[in-house]
Amino acid sequence: MKLADLSAGPDWVVYVGFIIFAVLSVVLISGHGSWLISGYNTASKEEKAKYNEKKLCRTMGFGMSVIAILALTMGLLENILPAFFVYIALGIILVDVVVIIILENTLCRK
Repeated sequence: MKLADLSAGPDWVVYVGFIIFAVLSVVLISGHGSWLISGYNTASKEEKAKYNEKKLCRTMGFGMSVIAILALTMGLLENILPAFFVYIALGIILVDVVVIIILENTLCRK
């Protein structure tokens, strides 16, 4: 069974999702878009002062780019990849999220 056998919707949805994630990744990697980071944009000024905003944005941007590349790979190779690749992709996303959380609370603090 291939990954394409599991998809029930149109292929363009995956590509639109990739484009959205890619644009947000570029905005965050450039050091802008801190207002997109949940929790940081609602934090008080004292709490925001504890973090390096540029590092925080770049960390989120690189983490989001991993997910964007994974979505693009799954969209382009859906006729080649086996169906169990969904579990591998889920594992990659979970590890990515854990790494992002750890880096935000260690590397991005002042």
